[in-house]
Amino acid sequence: MLLSVVVPVHRAQGYLRATLESVLGRGPGGLELLVVDDGSRDGSARIAAEFAARDPRVRVLTLPEHRGAGPARNAGADGARGRYLLFLDGDDLLRPGALEAIGDRLAGSEPDVLLLGHDHIDWWGDVRSPAPAPGAPAPGADGLRAGALSVGTPRLFRRAFWTAHGLRFTDGPYEDVLPVLRAALLASDAGTLDALDRICVRHRIRRSGTFATTPGRHHFAILEAYERLLAATGRDPRIRAARTRHLRAVLADPGRIAPGDRAAFHRAAALPGSYPGHRAREAARTGRVLARAALRRRKKTVRARVMRAAYRADLHRPLDPDLAVYGAYWNRGVACNPAAIHAKALELAPHIRGVWAVSSRHLDRVPPGIPYVIEGSRAYWRAMATATYLINNSSFPGGFTKRPGQRYLQTHHGTPLKTMGLDQRAYPALTNGISFERIVAHADQWDFSLSANPHTTEIWDRVYPSRYEHLNLGYPRNDIFFTATPEQVAAIRQRLSLDPGRTVLLYAPTHRDYRKGFVPHLDLDRLTRELGPQYVVLVRAHYFYGRSAGLDSSRVVDVTAHPSVEELCLVSDALITDYSSLMFDYACLDRPIISHTPDWAAYRASRGTYFDLLSGRPGDTPGAVATTEDELLELFRTGEWRSARTAELRAAFRARFCPYDDGHAAERVVRRLFLSDGA
Repeated sequence: MLLSVVVPVHRAQGYLRATLESVLGRGPGGLELLVVDDGSRDGSARIAAEFAARDPRVRVLTLPEHRGAGPARNAGADGARGRYLLFLDGDDLLRPGALEAIGDRLAGSEPDVLLLGHDHIDWWGDVRSPAPAPGAPAPGADGLRAGALSVGTPRLFRRAFWTAHGLRFTDGPYEDVLPVLRAALLASDAGTLDALDRICVRHRIRRSGTFATTPGRHHFAILEAYERLLAATGRDPRIRAARTRHLRAVLADPGRIAPGDRAAFHRAAALPGSYPGHRAREAARTGRVLARAALRRRKKTVRARVMRAAYRADLHRPLDPDLAVYGAYWNRGVACNPAAIHAKALELAPHIRGVWAVSSRHLDRVPPGIPYVIEGSRAYWRAMATATYLINNSSFPGGFTKRPGQRYLQTHHGTPLKTMGLDQRAYPALTNGISFERIVAHADQWDFSLSANPHTTEIWDRVYPSRYEHLNLGYPRNDIFFTATPEQVAAIRQRLSLDPGRTVLLYAPTHRDYRKGFVPHLDLDRLTRELGPQYVVLVRAHYFYGRSAGLDSSRVVDVTAHPSVEELCLVSDALITDYSSLMFDYACLDRPIISHTPDWAAYRASRGTYFDLLSGRPGDTPGAVATTEDELLELFRTGEWRSARTAELRAAFRARFCPYDDGHAAERVVRRLFLSDGA
């Protein structure tokens, strides 16, 4: 076996899937991938197990407890069987063609250490220019190949060489300094250090949640790491030079050394030159950064200035420990997960006074007896300034200053099929006007992010990078699917004037970013005419299109203005949709889901999706699929829309996307948020 790729994993759920796919999707034979679960408590272990179950090249090694990257890498190296070792992090990516190029290079030589080119990509999607290619024949300033004594340069190690020299990653931070740089010296001195002159590895820079983005004195551990290395190499002058470069980089990194610790770090490191001189250089750089920041501040909108004027006085008031502000769909009314949480809080936490933030255009959507404040009013800003709890499925328009002591629960309002958050940057034609800086700033306000399934948690972790806590508790809005009685469903049908004996189809297509207005891809008159009188079709347009589907048809029932989509799901016998996230909620009912997808290729190309809805694979496809109107009608003529095959697909889809929903999600959320229950 040529290559063993070792990937230690801890808190990498939002990134790991792409990392593993980048290794397995291409490359020469004789590859094994060892994923070392370093006591992960997020979804990382589940993702690794999923890959191992479907690909025999993947093995998962599980440590009994969280030990750190060093012991995890050692465990992977000990279990490896390949001639070469490649250590990747759980958020690294192998670039296309990298494994083929590595295989070609190793076919012609057998170096002890092979340096690989690399670059970096940040959470905005910006790629940093790579360091000078390590394959350049001219030596670096240390007399070695460029990048050889940079810990960040990825490299392969011949496993027999690694073992013969007793190379091991150390415990604790900066675990790679000793073995990686010592190996570089050993191979260089033996003439067995080589380099591949191409970008093979892309390091994804995460915004938060990693060692490198958490400032503190734990970064002083790099000093001890270099002391061990100097002792092991006879205080080689090349290591002393590398140490100075590395320590200066750490000192300048705000994600590692906090400003208050910099003078102490400079002294402890015994770096050449005075700290005041270092500060002068840093001040010059900081001045440029501050100037750019000041320019951005001057460009803030008039709305922000008005908000500050109305808000300033209220921010000096004490927080009300029993006040909660709810919002849904950009203040469109009382709905979705926040509404279910509010109702359950009235039952389980009656001391919490809930008030809804509502736009003046949507006051009619506030049920009688529900307290509310009008968006932008003095009462609104006062509530936003003094409430201890903030609950929303989107955002509070106008912006606000989250105060210490406030707790913000982001409930979201769907499971992502289409790309979301920072992933939308790959589709610039449809993101005109979107401020990704605001998206990230909004995520910084969250204390909790609610999730309906592991897929969603994995996506949110990456596309909304911040320090909030994931609450894998299910969607409260779906509780009604488990608790509604037949009598309640019959009453809803009666209010909608639906005959008890007719089959009700709910047609709920989603919004198209590339199209204005609601233009259904179905001839609804033809659909209802050919289905016959035993069927009735309810049409629910996306809320972006207002309160009416704008249809000129007497054959369908326009329920776009109905206040509860959950009630519409309850009275329907099947759902016809395309790419709407409603399908994930509807799966809780275990009723047929028909995907009508005539523009699937255009939708994927314009917006991007996280999986192939039309693949027919269990877990991806929720039931019957039609790409044309004729195919849709044929599904009903033949009965395939509710066949045993589609029921099996629906069961797998439900297992994947509804594992937390059981009728008690709202209770779990209320106890966690308002009653301080852990878990």
